Parts: sequence; C-alpha cells; structure tokens
Amino acid sequence: MTRLLALAWLLSFPHAHANPILILGDSLSASYGMEPQKGWVSLLQQQQPQLTIINGSVSGETSAGGLRRLPALLKSTQAKLVLIELGGNDGLRGFTPKQLKNNLTKMIELSQEAGAKVLLSEVMVPPNYGPRYAKLFTQVYQDLAIEYEITLMPFFMTKIAIHPELMQADGIHPNEQAQQQIADFVTPWLTKAD
Repeated sequence: MTRLLALAWLLSFPHAHANPILILGDSLSASYGMEPQKGWVSLLQQQQPQLTIINGSVSGETSAGGLRRLPALLKSTQAKLVLIELGGNDGLRGFTPKQLKNNLTKMIELSQEAGAKVLLSEVMVPPNYGPRYAKLFTQVYQDLAIEYEITLMPFFMTKIAIHPELMQADGIHPNEQAQQQIADFVTPWLTKAD
C-alpha cells in the first residue's frame, strides 16, 4: 500500500514521466527494518527532487522474482533507467550462477527493449559460501556489464558491512545510520549510467 501511495504521489508531478528511474532490488533497497521514508531510495528522492524515482524493491526478492515483476513495472513506470540490485537472495538460497545470469540477462534485455538504460549493481555473497562460488557469482555481473555494454556499479554494501555500527542486529541489513551513505554512493552512478 505504501509503495502505491508513493507511486501516486510521484506521478502527480508534471515532470513525473520525464526520465523515471526504477530501482529493482531486494531488502537492501526496500528499507527493510525501518520506515520506507528512512531508506536510501527515499533519501535519494528527497535530495534529488528533479528526479522521479520509483522503488520497485521487495524484501526477499530473487532474480527470478524480479524478472517476473519487471514487465509490469516497465509498463506502468515508463522507466528510462533501471537500476537492478538483485542476486543476494539467490546466493543465500544457493542458486547456481547460471540461474542468476539467465535471469539478469532477461531483465537487461527487457529493460533495453522498453527503451531504458540499465545500471547493474554488483552483488556479493558472504565469504562462508567459499571462494569458488563467490568468484563465479561476482563474475556474472562483470560478464554481463561487458556483454551488454552497461554500467556496473560496485556493491554498495562492501564498505558498510565491515562496520557493525552501520548494520542491523542480523548482520545482513544496513541500519538507518547507513542509509545516507548508500544514497551518497549511488547518486553519481545514476549520472554515469544515464
């Protein structure tokens, strides 16, 4: 319900369809564990009022789930830039890098076919999954960025996860204190990808 209200609010502005940006992510972008307006996507919108940002992120989302939802989101938002931040839950569930690559590939192609540019966010899995799996997982993002000539944004959690004071009690999700840092990190990458 909150997301629908936010979308209705954004679409009420004359510039709403100028260059909409769709954020398609998981709990890291869906304000998990806090009020939506305190999450980095909302902070980014507040700081960049000239942009129209639609948060299509859902906690627990996998690349397969994002792929299922993307066509309707592209149609309803008319996004000109899609930031894809998915894959973390694929890794946590032990999905193969091949499955991840197939889903991300389809999302990139769907976005481009709809006339949107793509900003792909690198995602990393915890080290306890083993170096081989972690390397194959990360390689998926690097390969797709080269193959589709799209901008690859480094994983925004890399410099946050090492600071316990920026993390929630679960050790997986960033807390409210970290949200501004994420917004600041993402901002220049949106410009690069545009």
